[in-house]
Amino acid sequence: MEFEIPKKVQKIDEDIQREKLKYHHKRVAVTKEFTFDAAHHLHCYEGKCKNLHGHTYRLVLTISGFVDPVGISMDFGDIKKIYKEAIESRLDHRYLNDVLPPMNTTAENMIVWIWEEFDQKLDDYQWKEKGFRLEEIVLYETPTSYATMKREWMEHDESL
Repeated sequence: MEFEIPKKVQKIDEDIQREKLKYHHKRVAVTKEFTFDAAHHLHCYEGKCKNLHGHTYRLVLTISGFVDPVGISMDFGDIKKIYKEAIESRLDHRYLNDVLPPMNTTAENMIVWIWEEFDQKLDDYQWKEKGFRLEEIVLYETPTSYATMKREWMEHDESL
């Protein structure tokens, strides 16, 4: 394969028409990852997580929607804004047992709370009425241990 420097940079309305920017009418998903640091401990658990300790959590958010006339669905900057407001400002460098609702601060409990908070912000900013929705969240507690939540699980109560 030969590499070359473009001789000309493409210009809107000259080399490509605006109506060509939106290539399709399909639902697509975009994913953005974040990290935050927090401390916690678990109640009624006989293991080392009974002790106060910390994690660098990694949160992976996937949101689906339709592209706008420019060919963009939800801008990564908008996802970051919602994350910072709904999640990071409340959990980063905090003692989770104090800042989360009364619950054991397991990844399995936290992921549902994170979903509810992020989903509410999508509603507050009118993203839902534009057809956007959370599809999946993955919360890593360690590099190899994580919890997953999917839209269909949140929408359909399968509890016993």
